Order: sequence, then C-alpha cells, then structure tokens
Amino acid sequence: MNRLLVTGGAGYIGSHTVLKLLENDFDIIVLDNLSNSSKESLNRVSKLTKKDIPFVKCDIRDYEALAEVFRKNVITAVIHFAGLKSVSASVSNPLEYYQNNVYGSLQLFRAMGNFDVKNIVFSSSATVYGDPDKLPLDESMPAGKPTNPYGMSKLMIENILDDIYRSDKSWNIVKLRYFNPVGAHHSGEIGEDPLGIPNNLMPYICQTATGEREELKVFGSDYDTLDGSGVRDFIHVCDLAEGHICALERCYKNNGNDVYNLGTGKGTSVIELIKTFEKVNKVKLNYKITERRDGDVASCFADVKKIKSELGWFAKRDINDMCKDAWRWQSLNPKGYRT
Repeated sequence: MNRLLVTGGAGYIGSHTVLKLLENDFDIIVLDNLSNSSKESLNRVSKLTKKDIPFVKCDIRDYEALAEVFRKNVITAVIHFAGLKSVSASVSNPLEYYQNNVYGSLQLFRAMGNFDVKNIVFSSSATVYGDPDKLPLDESMPAGKPTNPYGMSKLMIENILDDIYRSDKSWNIVKLRYFNPVGAHHSGEIGEDPLGIPNNLMPYICQTATGEREELKVFGSDYDTLDGSGVRDFIHVCDLAEGHICALERCYKNNGNDVYNLGTGKGTSVIELIKTFEKVNKVKLNYKITERRDGDVASCFADVKKIKSELGWFAKRDINDMCKDAWRWQSLNPKGYRT
C-alpha cells in the first residue's frame, strides 16, 4: 500500500497537518521521537477523523530505524516536520540544533534516496531570510543571513535539498517557509502543547491567561514599529496545515524544486496580538515590557502572491480566529495533553 511518511507528525503543526491529510483520504504513517510532543495528539486526531494512525517511535538521526520504516512500507512521499524549533534555545545551544535538525535531515534524505522515494515537502522557516532589508519578504529575496542557529539549520537543510535536486532532477521538492503559526483546531481537541516554559508567544499568552504563568514578557518596546513591539506574520495553524495539502499535490504532479512562503501577508505587533486576545476572549493579561531577545528581528511578514498564484492557497482565518481557537484549546486543556 502506498503511504505518505510524516516525520514529527505528533507535534503541533504535524498533528494539525495529519488531521487535514486524513480528511483528504491520504494513507499515512507518522514517525516521531516524542521529545517535544505527545502521542495523545494523534489519539485525538484519530478520534476526530475516526481513522487509525500507524505510528513509529523513532529519531530521524537513527538511520537503521528509518531504513526499517522504508523497508516495511511502500512510501511515495515525505512531509518532514521533525526538528527542534526554539529560536532562543538555539542561541544558547547551537550544537544541539545542528545535530537534530541538520544531521537528522541528512539521515532522512539518505534513506529516501536509498529507497527511491523522491517526493518531499520540507518544513522550513521565514527565519532563513534573516533581518530583512525590505518588507514584505518574497521568495526571490536572498536567504542566507539568519540571525540565529535555528534559522541557519533550516537554511542549511534548504541548501542540501537544492544540492540534491541539482544532482538528480527526478526529485520533487517543495520547501515551505513558515511565518508564525498560532491557534488550534476549532474543536479544542488539539493545539500547541509546549513542554516546560513556552518558547512561542501564543502559548505563553494562553498560560498567562489561565494563571499558570504569573506574567507575560514582551521582548522589546523600542523597535521601529508602530507601537515599538516586534511585528510578525501570525498564521492560523489550520491554514498552514491546508498549505501542505496543496504543496503535496504540487509534489506529485511535476518534478521540480520549489519554495513558498506560508503566511497571511499581514504584520501584527505583539502588543496588537495581546490586545486582540484580551478583547475577543474577554480576559485580562498581566504583561510587562522587557529587554529585546537575542536573535529577534523587528518586523517580518510575507509576500504570499507566489503560493496563491501557483498553488491556489491563501490564508482564510484572521487574527480573531487565531486568538479564539488558541484560548478554546487552552481553556479545555489547561495542562495540555497531560489533563
């Protein structure tokens, strides 16, 4: 049976994409080492879709374990999410990020090549652009100046994929540069569940709203933005997940090596996001302005014309939806998947 392999499929973005894949009748197998995710996310996806999800607990750095997955399944394509994703943690522990993200991806691509699986959708990041000279960011702009090791690890993997394609044009590669995924599935069954202290803004907002965190820190108030706080292109995780379906269809249709931004095309400041969250959910957040964080840029938002014209994808959900859905998930699951 032909199968789609989803690495890191139990994670935040992975689980939402797995749900969309099952809703679109893809036959999948999920691989995850559960280092920063929970198998419960897949149990809930299975419940929502009424479909079983074949699962293998495996680290992508383990080539033999990967090869066994390819031996036992007729895999036709891979969606590659697996990897560490904290900007701040990558600054303090760069070697761990290169080991996990780059070396792990090398083992995965090696296994794919050895088993003649040449269709891949790769989970990249807008951090590959670095500190932008102009906005919005479009795919023709040069990458190559990431401000942190996380972004550099994603750029290195993109470069590896470019080299693979140059050496063998029968590969079908789609690289998706994510902007800032937030929100949760509207059911409240699956959402973002960071282990320990959150690295991303929205779960920190949600945990502050529940009282689990005493206060929310806003990193920087002196950026060259309307209110001094950082500006980001926040995108609903379900819109992001739907983008992978379009990318996969592109992968199956023609050989090529494509890159697309996945964002809304609109910048929202951290303060604006906080105020919107308070307004739509009728809660008050205790937040404090503090110093800038290493590795952050002032503003970052996408030009999304390319993906809309070539793949027909565009974001359908707005910042209000993102805040409502994130709070619904957190309210129903105050301790995440551990409730």
